[in-house]
Amino acid sequence: MKLTAQELNRSTLARQLLLRRETLGVGEAVRRVVALQAQQAASPYLALWNRLADFDPAELDAAFTGHAVVKSTLMRITLHAVHADDYRAFHEAVQPSLRAARLNGRFTTASGLTVEDADALLPELLAFADRPRTTPEYEAWLGQRLGVPPKPEAWWGLRHYAPLLHAPTTPPWSFGHRPSYVAAPTRPVLANPEVSAQSLQKLILRYLGGFGPASVADVAQFALVQRGRVRNALQTLAENLERLEGPGGEELFDVPGAPRPDEGTQAPPRLMAMWDSTLLAYSDRSRLIPPDYRKLVIRVNGDVLPTLLVNGYVAGVWRPAQEGIEVTAFHHLPDETWEQLAAEARLLTAFLADREPHVYRRYAHWWRKLPSAQTRLLPGK
Repeated sequence: MKLTAQELNRSTLARQLLLRRETLGVGEAVRRVVALQAQQAASPYLALWNRLADFDPAELDAAFTGHAVVKSTLMRITLHAVHADDYRAFHEAVQPSLRAARLNGRFTTASGLTVEDADALLPELLAFADRPRTTPEYEAWLGQRLGVPPKPEAWWGLRHYAPLLHAPTTPPWSFGHRPSYVAAPTRPVLANPEVSAQSLQKLILRYLGGFGPASVADVAQFALVQRGRVRNALQTLAENLERLEGPGGEELFDVPGAPRPDEGTQAPPRLMAMWDSTLLAYSDRSRLIPPDYRKLVIRVNGDVLPTLLVNGYVAGVWRPAQEGIEVTAFHHLPDETWEQLAAEARLLTAFLADREPHVYRRYAHWWRKLPSAQTRLLPGK
């Protein structure tokens, strides 16, 4: 079966709860969408606001506090919020990448911390992390164990590789600029290739359920794992997967029974969070981002601006303004679409009012580098 680009787009929107706001609890919603990129503390909240009817951010606060949803370094060696039941398998699946980049990486080795040191220290580190502790506390502990004050890169490498969770610290979005870390209650198995291979299969099934259909390259991009590992896992899973053909003839994989809406399915406008996972989950980013706009929304340092989706595709960017939401469209939008965006802007302004009305303010410098485009201030009331 051959799928069109529009059918792939609608499949993603359906599985990512972006065709309509769903009535779900926070835990189930996070499980459904697989992972919410979380290096900016507000983004998981805005991601769920886009996806859930009557979303109450206090429910996500409680989920983080109770470790029903956890935040940790996982796929693409960056911070994600995931359902607690997924954490162990996800960590085990991406461990080879974490280990290579953070224990064998040049920054860690330059610190004087060897891989052998790290392996020996990990059991004691996790015992020390029995409650939330700050970076200075961990660095002091590491200095005692090594006998010399460690370079910052030593803790940097350990904290990304070890099964540590970010512990909630401060409002307005549960996590502040000075993170605390605590050992994961469910401990992944470390440095075991067989376990990692089995867990990669679980990650792939979860990924296809939330983002599929997808290619080998898409899976590898999402998780940042070697394509050879992905191919081996897909070969093992072959009897349980559907094989499809993408618009360019590429082989795609999917889980049976997952939604694949008709390409004519209507997609409402959305004001998306920074680094929304849907924009970064594929090797072929054109599933949601028109190629001409990719460099506009994904900046040279990796910042992914808060975007607007129109008919399922990125059509511009947004940022809070004094009286509402400023929207910059990269192409002409009809009046009806502007009216729909204005309704979203009123909802978003109200949502941010009690938390952080000028969220993402520190990234405003990127707007000076955008080309001239159609910009409107959408009032918050």
